[in-house]
Amino acid sequence: MDPLSPLLARFSLSARVFYSGNLCSNVTFHERPGLSYLHVLRAGTLSVTHSGSDPLEVKQPSLFFYPQPYRHGFAVKNPVGAELVCAAIDVGAGLGNPLLRGLPPWMIIALADIPGIDATVALLFDEAFASRPGRAAAIDRLAEYFVVLLLRHALAARIIHSGVIAALADPRLAKALHCLHEQPEREWSLDALAQRADMSRARFAAQFREVSGLTPMEYLTDVRIGIAQTLLKRGKPSKVVAPMVGYSNPAAFSRAFMQRVGLSPTQWIADRDPMEPLAQSPYVSPATAKKRGNRSSS
Repeated sequence: MDPLSPLLARFSLSARVFYSGNLCSNVTFHERPGLSYLHVLRAGTLSVTHSGSDPLEVKQPSLFFYPQPYRHGFAVKNPVGAELVCAAIDVGAGLGNPLLRGLPPWMIIALADIPGIDATVALLFDEAFASRPGRAAAIDRLAEYFVVLLLRHALAARIIHSGVIAALADPRLAKALHCLHEQPEREWSLDALAQRADMSRARFAAQFREVSGLTPMEYLTDVRIGIAQTLLKRGKPSKVVAPMVGYSNPAAFSRAFMQRVGLSPTQWIADRDPMEPLAQSPYVSPATAKKRGNRSSS
């Protein structure tokens, strides 16, 4: 049983590598809705800043992942710089990918702790630093692969103790989640999901909530609405989307959508930023950073 593929197929991750090279200046990255950041440090030392905490010095090759909108910055303290590849990751429309929503605000993992990643790191930097045909497409796909490697590592090493990744690491809960992710349109009941997990109804409900932070039905609704937002974003009308995510008619779908999102599907589409997250600049400009800093200190 593959715990990741059903969800990754529903919520496609898209990457855009926006920097590759030797970083020799300080940078700060926006916290944009729907946008994650992936950074791969192969050599050098970085001073990493997060809001409300002291700078963290990272001296070993590491993978940095910011699954949720989270402002952060890198400072380089020596003229040698730091060898980096940085990518913006579009996690999907609206509610985003449930896998990522259960992760902590940021993760920094030493590359040495992720088995078998050396060859992929070498390939990423070889592609990033060369000028071969198709370079941009190649490094973007490799950045997406790094996210999959990170999620695999989180599952195998059990470094996440709450949320969907933690639930997928639980063999019994994973059985129910696999069914739910493969067939979100099915009329699932608590009894049916508990049966898939080989657990009693009460035990399944309690353990699911304890590990994931949601009831099974709340999670099912989140998955359905998240998938619906992805489909709406692709231009599919509500009457087509509704049965694809388990609602008998557009009116029932619209009610559920409104309860979860606060807008009707039509309003949500009209209210969306027409500029795709990956098309926006990931950097906070020096002028903006200074202005925000002055406001926060006043």
